[in-house]
Amino acid sequence: MAMKRRKYIKYITTGTIITLQYSVSSARALPQPTTSKSMKFELTPLKFKPEALEPWIDAETVKIHHGKHQATYVENLNAALNSEPNYNGGSLTEMLSDLNSVPESIRTAVRNNGGGVWNHEFYWDSLSPEKSEPSFKLLAAITKSFGSFDAFKKAMIDCALKRFGSGWAWLIARPKGELVVASTPNQDNPIMGEFIGACGCPPLLTIDVWEHAYYLKYRNLRGEYLKNIWNIIDWDMVNKRFES
Repeated sequence: MAMKRRKYIKYITTGTIITLQYSVSSARALPQPTTSKSMKFELTPLKFKPEALEPWIDAETVKIHHGKHQATYVENLNAALNSEPNYNGGSLTEMLSDLNSVPESIRTAVRNNGGGVWNHEFYWDSLSPEKSEPSFKLLAAITKSFGSFDAFKKAMIDCALKRFGSGWAWLIARPKGELVVASTPNQDNPIMGEFIGACGCPPLLTIDVWEHAYYLKYRNLRGEYLKNIWNIIDWDMVNKRFES
């Protein structure tokens, strides 16, 4: 297993700056889109059929979300990278973790489109039609950090509801098992680190609160989407991320 390194950084949540220490380990549980030497990324297939998440997320939303929105991020990311053929930033996780090293001419495009690819792969990997539960170890950490599992859900939902416009809500673990929730705008994510004033560490769980994630079924009722998504969280994946 890759050796772990520690990062100390300030993470900005809703109105509060929290100083966090994180263990950044191997990206085993993180999305790693397929890439070749020519820096060509591909749209990663879903691990379930589009209709598998019904009734909580409808098949049409999944098809458009994955096959149109996410596919466009992949296309735009490749176009940006092709315009700088001398740049080879490694994996998508490596590029987003060190955006300052990305050529300035494509940095915004990589941040927005690369973030869109990474976030969506992480999001789909966080969902499953199969029922699962938090592990004893994760549940203990949730209870210790939030008081109860219900209190954690409320904190996560509140975080997502307070994200103005488009963005994401995240569950993130501190090195000793303490957990926090935070949100990022647009296609930013915690692994972007100091570039966006975040922790630079792998998250455990995310909820997409862009309107295209829920609007066909829930219209303007973001709260209903946030209430129902807990029926399809892949806790086996979240457990793996927490314990890796």
